[in-house]
Parts: sequence; C-alpha cells; structure tokens
Amino acid sequence: MRIAAGVCYDGSPFEGWQSQPSGNTVQDRLESAFSAVADAPVRVVAAGRTDAGVHAIAQVVHFDCAVWRADNAWVRGANALLPGEIAVQWARPVDDGFHARFSAEARSYCYVLYNHPVRHGLLSRHVGWYHRPLDAQAMRAAAALLVGEQDFSAFRSSECQAKAPVRRMMSTAVRTRGPYLFLEFTANAFLHHMVRNIVGCLVYVGSGRHPPEWMAELIAGRDRRAAAPTFSPAGLYLAEVRYPAGCMLPDFAPLLPLELVPGAGALKIAAGVGDR
Repeated sequence: MRIAAGVCYDGSPFEGWQSQPSGNTVQDRLESAFSAVADAPVRVVAAGRTDAGVHAIAQVVHFDCAVWRADNAWVRGANALLPGEIAVQWARPVDDGFHARFSAEARSYCYVLYNHPVRHGLLSRHVGWYHRPLDAQAMRAAAALLVGEQDFSAFRSSECQAKAPVRRMMSTAVRTRGPYLFLEFTANAFLHHMVRNIVGCLVYVGSGRHPPEWMAELIAGRDRRAAAPTFSPAGLYLAEVRYPAGCMLPDFAPLLPLELVPGAGALKIAAGVGDR
C-alpha cells in the first residue's frame, strides 16, 4: 500500500531534508514517526530535498507499507511523535504508480526578504535580510528574464547531482509589503541552490550593482563564478507542489506568521493585504 502525505516544517533546527548519520533531518524524523505508526520500518520519499534551514509550507511525501491505518491515524499518530517544527497535514492512500518526486508537474518556492537597515530579531530564522534599499521594479524586470526553458548552470551549485542543467521556469514574481519582499518562482524542477543563487543575483540588481539585463548575461554565460554568492536559506519556503488532477491529492495551505498562503503556482499575500 502506498501512502501520500502533506507536510509543513520549520527547517531551522534540522540538517536539511535528506537522511544523515546524525538522524537530525526532516526525513529521519518523519521516517521514525511513520514507522512507529506502521509498526514496521518505512522509507519516505519527498517531492523535493530542501537544504538545511529551508522551510516547507506544502511538502508532499510518499511511503509504502504493508498495514492499513485510517487516514487520520497516520496524521495524528505521526504528529504525536514528531517535534513541534514538523507537522503532517494530511495522509491518504494513492495508486502504486504515484511518486512524490517524479509525478510532480511543477514546484513553487517563495523567498521572503526583509529589507531594512537593521536585521529582524524575532524572524531571523524565517526571513532573509538585506540592509540597503532595493529597487523592486528592477528586480521584477530581472526575474522576468528567467522565464522559459533555459540552461540554469549559472545558478547551479557545484554539488548539484542533476544530470542536466536545463529547467523550465514557468513564472516569477516580486511582490512587496512594507519592508518585506516576496520573491516567487515556479518551475518544473529546480537545481541544487538554484533559488538561493537567483535571489543573490536579484539582490545585486535591486541594490544597483547590476542592471536587470545582467540576468540574461548570466544565463547565456552559464558560469556560476560570474553570479552572486548563494543567499541565506532562512527566507526560503517550498510553497507548493503541483500534480496531475488524477492524483486526487488535497489542497492544503497552512498559514505563516507573515500571512502567506499558497496560490495558483506561487505564494500570494493573503486576501485583504495589498501588494504592489
């Protein structure tokens, strides 16, 4: 029997998604909890492997097991055993052909950036920070150049294990609310550190260090060394994973303190809160 589940988590205390000898990863904690509910070892597969310090609003996972449990038993049982920073939102049986990673059609990430002269004490683990004024319009123009099927080698980590650097960026957006910028990206898939490397380049553009057209030059040059340094993981959220309608997975949108909810392929500011 194959079970799919939706999970949200604060990545701050963990060493990323993927299992490590320390046992202090999101995958390790989920596997321990689900194994206890199943009364047998289970291996959990995720839609995307988030780095240390990166968060998820709507991670999707699957695992196989030989026992039946009610859907709410998987949710309540696992949550009773998980640390407070990880919570299963739903669980249900799916077809054996479903795969959390390979069945996904698109993934959306949002980077929340606090643009203020002084860093935020309460949100230091949950937002990125840049101290000088940023030109959101210039950042929008640069982000728009990322859309399309392109070689994203300039934004690829040297540790990336992907076989090819080509990805299809479906949409980008740069939204503002007071001192916060919300940098949104939806693609069929992402390379290792791709979003954080793009964010670093957008900050360079927003601060006036480069014009928006520099983004196109980076894409054409395919040289990671020419791009900006990798930005902090603190403000990055896996916001949504999109699957074919036939998978019959539920929608879920846990609210964040910054009043974010997943929208159609990207994060949007909650209803009633203006953006520009």
